[in-house]
Amino acid sequence: MLIGPLTQGIGKVFLVGAGPGDPDLLTVRAARTLSLADVVLHDALVSREVLALVSPRARVVNVGKRCGRKSISQNEINDLLLRVASNGGVVVRLKSGDPLIFGRAGEELDVLRRAGIEVEIVPGVTAALAAAATVQVSLTDRRTAEQLLVISAHRRHGTTDSEWYRLVTSRTTVVIYTSCLPILSATWKRWRI
Repeated sequence: MLIGPLTQGIGKVFLVGAGPGDPDLLTVRAARTLSLADVVLHDALVSREVLALVSPRARVVNVGKRCGRKSISQNEINDLLLRVASNGGVVVRLKSGDPLIFGRAGEELDVLRRAGIEVEIVPGVTAALAAAATVQVSLTDRRTAEQLLVISAHRRHGTTDSEWYRLVTSRTTVVIYTSCLPILSATWKRWRI
């Protein structure tokens, strides 16, 4: 059973991975969870095909961010999660890929835990794995790669660039998430990779 008994007046939040966009790559658990939602707060990259699986009775809200453009702030998303769950609702925070890979899940988990809201995480297929499968390339082929480095090209405002490039060898597969072309281009030029 996906949802156990809820405390009177207190709902539950599911952080759900929507996968790379193809509904066939959505987990069975994710599809079931979408059918239970009262409210779905989804990222901009979640496909229409995946959103079509949401219960027709659910309110669906796009809270996504695309390459620096926000429709809503992270604090506002946290507030929505708290308000709906505090009123007994079942909230699905639907994130593209896997909710724990560069999806601000840590911030949302902290806020929900402090408020005593029950949270369940439903993993999703990450973009890195789906892309590799699509082009039929092993990210960790032992003949060519000894390590897999997964990084974000996007930094939180006020933080400095990491020195991830120091970890790269000729036997490293590098996967770069959340990048916009100008950011990625500047990164390559800066480090001459």
